Amino acid sequence: MFLNKMRHQASKSLILLLLFVFTFTLAGCGDAQNDAASKKEQPGEPLVLADCSWDSVKAHNRIVGYILEHGYGYPRSQYVFVESLPMLQGLSKGDLDICMEVWTDNLKEPWEEELNKGTIKDLGPNFPDAPQGWYVPTYMIEGDTDRGIKAIAPGLKSVEDLPKYWELFRDPEVPTKGRFHNSIPGWLATEINETKIKTYQLDKYYNIFSTGSDTALAASMVTAYEKGEPWLGYYWEPTWVMGKLDMTRLEEPPFDEAVWNDPENRGCAFPKANVVIGINAKLESKAPEVVEFLKKYETTLDQNNDFLAYMQENDGNADKAAIYFLKKYPATWKAWLPADVAKKVETALEKQE
Repeated sequence: MFLNKMRHQASKSLILLLLFVFTFTLAGCGDAQNDAASKKEQPGEPLVLADCSWDSVKAHNRIVGYILEHGYGYPRSQYVFVESLPMLQGLSKGDLDICMEVWTDNLKEPWEEELNKGTIKDLGPNFPDAPQGWYVPTYMIEGDTDRGIKAIAPGLKSVEDLPKYWELFRDPEVPTKGRFHNSIPGWLATEINETKIKTYQLDKYYNIFSTGSDTALAASMVTAYEKGEPWLGYYWEPTWVMGKLDMTRLEEPPFDEAVWNDPENRGCAFPKANVVIGINAKLESKAPEVVEFLKKYETTLDQNNDFLAYMQENDGNADKAAIYFLKKYPATWKAWLPADVAKKVETALEKQE
């Protein structure tokens, strides 16, 4: 009887032990499944964006980074400084996930080659046009009542009008001619402008002046503008200068590819620049929700000029420029996102100083 009792107790203990192990195993499996589900729901590694040498792409990167972090729950994005061709190489190899500004005209052949290989994807334009050309202050044409400036060149609309207004732009170093501020030595645009001056027969009326650097060129425009004086020269958009100043681009004959490609002519408008969002092709499977967001991402030229002017006034701080954009243009960025994601971004912005 004692033996039977021992056997009964041993059997009972064994059953309890098996029940305990079974219950513990189920709990362990449940925890593992929950952990797996949790990991699956949470975005993984931070995405890597290409920080190139110009300001607008840096601001766009921070706009995207803020949305990824606060809207989609991604870890803080990484920003890697790289120039155009190395950027394309990094994008095609997967070292970079996103480039918010690919100026495809500057990378035409290698860009097309990688697109054909399928290593990268073109998600469409970031902004619809990036013009360049010859500019004058708008107050010369329309006046500025707030500043007490009268219109001194109301008929100045195109390059064809420049001969009759050359005296307004008189060059202090060559007073028999007007001054045209050219772009930076070594730039292709500098050579093109020199050819245009001859094609338009403006070399009889204007002296080509080189300021020597981007900073000096912008400074010459700002200095003249603040004094309410005439200024004529080459510039491009989007830039902080065009966001800060009211400038008018002079009309030229419509772009003509044959004329443009003739190095002895160039007598037409600059071609429109194609600025698109590029990604590594694997991002489509790695982060499909991000790709859908970037496909809808598009800004305007005026918005770019605006946040670049703000960025310049705030020590070139791209993070501040991104917050400025997100707070000022909510209707724009909310159209890129699902409602729940947009709400999270909005909530984060409300806490932002």
